Amino acid sequence: MDNSEGRPQIRDVAAAAGVSYQTVSRVLNNSPRVRPETRQQVLDAMKLLRYSPNRAAQTLGSGRANAVTVVTSNTTLYGYAGVLQGVEEAGRQLGLAVGVRVVESENPADVRQAVDHLSDPSAGSVVVVAFDPAGAAVLRALPSKVPVVAATEAGGLPGSDRSMLFLDERAAAAEATRHLLDLGHRTVHHVAIPSEARASARQSGWREALSAAGREVPAIVAAGWDVGSAFAATAELTRDPLVTAILCGNDDTALAVRRALYEAGRDVPGEVSIVGFDDVPSAAFWTPALTTVRMDFLGLGRACVAELAGVPVTRPQVPHLVVRESTAAPAAGAAK
Repeated sequence: MDNSEGRPQIRDVAAAAGVSYQTVSRVLNNSPRVRPETRQQVLDAMKLLRYSPNRAAQTLGSGRANAVTVVTSNTTLYGYAGVLQGVEEAGRQLGLAVGVRVVESENPADVRQAVDHLSDPSAGSVVVVAFDPAGAAVLRALPSKVPVVAATEAGGLPGSDRSMLFLDERAAAAEATRHLLDLGHRTVHHVAIPSEARASARQSGWREALSAAGREVPAIVAAGWDVGSAFAATAELTRDPLVTAILCGNDDTALAVRRALYEAGRDVPGEVSIVGFDDVPSAAFWTPALTTVRMDFLGLGRACVAELAGVPVTRPQVPHLVVRESTAAPAAGAAK
């Protein structure tokens, strides 16, 4: 967005024309859903105010379809699905058709196939869910003529100068780790999900909080995206009597850890506290209810569309810890 001081914005045009800013956006995007007389009102207001839409808004209606295509490697995992839902809702509000392109893997052939599809003007503008190597590879390979915004891990992705939006997972992971330390746990173990970065934002926040507190930083337990692989990866960890607190890479991982603890005969939170990440809708209904980090993926998807369309961006909710029943002080006599 262009926030230059004194320069008219899309809401100024809307006020002058007596319409909503969504209607102004539809005019900018050449949407057929605007009545001719309303379109003329908006055009007259633009001329009067000498309004010049930014490049992103112009590209939505210049030579490309009045559409947004989401490219993602997964449509079912909670974070991915949340971004997709946010894009769909925001696109519908702005009169944009929303499509989905699944990239199968980071294999060069799969990436090239996705890029070829997205380079066609019929794909419209693009939102890349770049939480993994496949999405990141597509983002880096897209030609500069394609208008794109990416949803990424905190800090964005190296090797690309495209527009990126993200949630501050690093600070939230540090908050979750400090919560466990403040309860009296000697240290916090981490079961990590895959990441495009060598050390993900969630891993970095966890490690920084432990280091700042002068605590031991245990070896990371690497898990896959699916619950089964997370269960297999963490079974040995959950049988270790020295382990009393675990930060999980996401709530699916927390579910696997909870099961592994149950099979090891260890009580949650009586013997081991666990914290998840994402706050899936069911987390509040677990037994015990899961303490987890709430991530506003829906808001992230909406913000990506707003950035592309050049309309005011409502920033997503800042990630924060939601304390429930799965965390508690370590049991008396627990290893220090």
